[in-house]
Amino acid sequence: MSQTLLTQEDVTASEPKQKGRLGVILIFAVLALFCVFALVPFYFMLVSSVKSGMELVRNGINIEFPIAKFTLNGYHTLFTNRDGIYFSWYKNSILITFFQMICAIFLSAMVGYGLAVYRFKGRNLIFVMVLVVMMVPIEILILPLYKLITNLRLIDTYAGVILPFAVPPTAVFFFRQFAIGLPMELLDSGRIDGCSEMGIYFKIMMPLMKPAFGAMIILQAMFSWNSFVWPLIALRSDQNLTLPIGLASLITPYGNNYDMLMPGAVLSVIPVVIIFLLNQKAFISGLTIGAVKE
Repeated sequence: MSQTLLTQEDVTASEPKQKGRLGVILIFAVLALFCVFALVPFYFMLVSSVKSGMELVRNGINIEFPIAKFTLNGYHTLFTNRDGIYFSWYKNSILITFFQMICAIFLSAMVGYGLAVYRFKGRNLIFVMVLVVMMVPIEILILPLYKLITNLRLIDTYAGVILPFAVPPTAVFFFRQFAIGLPMELLDSGRIDGCSEMGIYFKIMMPLMKPAFGAMIILQAMFSWNSFVWPLIALRSDQNLTLPIGLASLITPYGNNYDMLMPGAVLSVIPVVIIFLLNQKAFISGLTIGAVKE
């Protein structure tokens, strides 16, 4: 009788474990399905990059991998077209993304930290202004920004693309919300030990904000790398164009250079993937820990 009771208890205890395993399997199945949907466009792009332009025009983009018609002529044409202007576009995008990301992360972190930690007159007003700017579409700001950089003589320069978005309000809001959750006891301890305010920020608080920096590095890099409207307005000469604008120029009313467009699009993904792989852990923890309410 006791053996029967023990068996029934074991069965009862194993039921939640089985349900938990089924739940985990279901979650992984759903995530795997989403992963497939996310990777399918990249597969189509990769397959199309090793097809000829005539093949793409004739049969369109399809799932078939062209083993018999495999060709790298598109990459060769991309690298040699117009004296290798693609490399100039790539270099421009990398430099603009790097400097804009550094400016945005460094300055936004200091502004967000200041709004979260220090109590001063007008602090809430400044934060409200940050929220208001977040709600304004970039299309509304294009005309005054264009007039500004024209007066500063920054048209067709890297600075003309970078400076208007050197302190993005989204990053300021994110860093502020993250800094609210930092232990203020460390701030007081640093002051007691005689550390300056800048020393407290750089030596004590900034290392604690590493997850926020990882998340914002990815988001700001993607924003800058994929930016199209503002660089299109601020840049003029072909040699100074960024990669998205340069690739878009391959599509003309007189013909679409798909044999160069697809290889160029494949190579344009590489920097963003590298940045994400280097910061993915900090990105995930930053988005989770940064969700703090005041």
